[in-house]
Amino acid sequence: MTKPPESSRQPVRVAPTAAPAIAQKPLVIPPQSNVITRPFTSPPPAKIIVPARPPQAAEFPRPVRDVFEAQVALARNGISSGSLDGVMGLQTRAALLAFQRKTGLIETGQLDAATKARLSLKTPPLVTCIVTSNDLARLQPLSKTWLGKSQQTALDYETILELVAERGRASPNLVRRFNPAIDWTNVVAGTEVQIPDAQYPPPAAKAGFAVITLAAKALDVFDAQTNLLAHFPCSIAARVEKRPVGELHVVAIAPNPDYTFNPEVFPESPEALEIKTKLILPPGPNNPVGTAWISLDKPGYGMHGTPNPEQVGRTESHGCFRLANWNAEYLLKLVWIGMPAFVEP
Repeated sequence: MTKPPESSRQPVRVAPTAAPAIAQKPLVIPPQSNVITRPFTSPPPAKIIVPARPPQAAEFPRPVRDVFEAQVALARNGISSGSLDGVMGLQTRAALLAFQRKTGLIETGQLDAATKARLSLKTPPLVTCIVTSNDLARLQPLSKTWLGKSQQTALDYETILELVAERGRASPNLVRRFNPAIDWTNVVAGTEVQIPDAQYPPPAAKAGFAVITLAAKALDVFDAQTNLLAHFPCSIAARVEKRPVGELHVVAIAPNPDYTFNPEVFPESPEALEIKTKLILPPGPNNPVGTAWISLDKPGYGMHGTPNPEQVGRTESHGCFRLANWNAEYLLKLVWIGMPAFVEP
C-alpha cells in the first residue's frame, strides 16, 4: 500500500480498506513474539461514584479554568496528555496541538482563550473513588528479579496509591495533592479518594489507520476519513537502528497478556546472563507490556502498555511503542487485524 501525501494541517491519507464494524477475535500471537494471551483474573474494580454535587456544580457545563481541567477535558475528547499532573509540560502542549488541529483552532500548543472556550467541562473534573476490600486484597509486592516475577500469581499493583492513580489516569503526586488527609501507608476499605474523572468517550468507530511520529513521540489514531479519534504520548526505541520507519500492520491483539522473558533480548541484564533460559511472567498492570499488547508485522514489535506510565514519552524501549496502560487499553478497542500503522521520522 502506498502511503498517501500529507497536508500541512492534518495527515491526509487515502483511506485503507474499511475497518470492520465488529471487533476482531484475538489471534494467536506469532511465535517470534514474547507475548501470549492468558486471562488476568483480578477482584472487581473499586466502585467509582460521582459525589453529591456542591452548590457550585450548577455552573457546569463551563469552559476549563486551568491546566488540570484542560487535561481532564482533553481526555474526555480522546486526547491524552500523559499522566494527569496539572503541569503545562511537553505532552500537554502536544495534546493541545492535537485538539486545536482536530477542532480547526489556531495551532499554538497553548491554553489560550479560544482553546479554553472550546474545552468545556460538562461535569466536575473529580469523582470519588471508594477503596474496597477487593482492592486491598489484590495488592502484592513486585519482585526485583525476572525469576521472582515469573513465580508471582500476578504482576498486580503494589500500593493502593498506585492503583487509584492509574484508575484516575493521574500521577501519584497529583492524587496526593487532592487528598492531603489520607495516610497512604494505612488505607482501609471504605476510604474515599478524590481522583480525576478523565474517562475517554466510547469509540464511535473503528480506526482507519494509526500514525506514530518518532520525533514527537506520539501515536495518533484516525478514522477512515482522517478524523482524529485519539492521541497518545508513546515511548520509542532507545537505539536509532531499532526504530522502524514506514508502513506496518496489526497482526494480533492480546488483552491482559503474559510476557515471555527472553534473556537474549536483555544483554544489559546481569540476571539474564545468568538465567540463560526463557521465563513466563504472569499478567497484570506491572507486567513489562502492561495490560494490552498489539502485535505488528515486524517481528518482535508491537504497541503495548507499561508498568511505568510516568515514564512514557522517552527514548528507552527495545523497539516497541509503549503507552500508558489506559491508553493501550483504549487503543485495543480501536484497532483491527490488518490495520495500517505508519511510522514517521
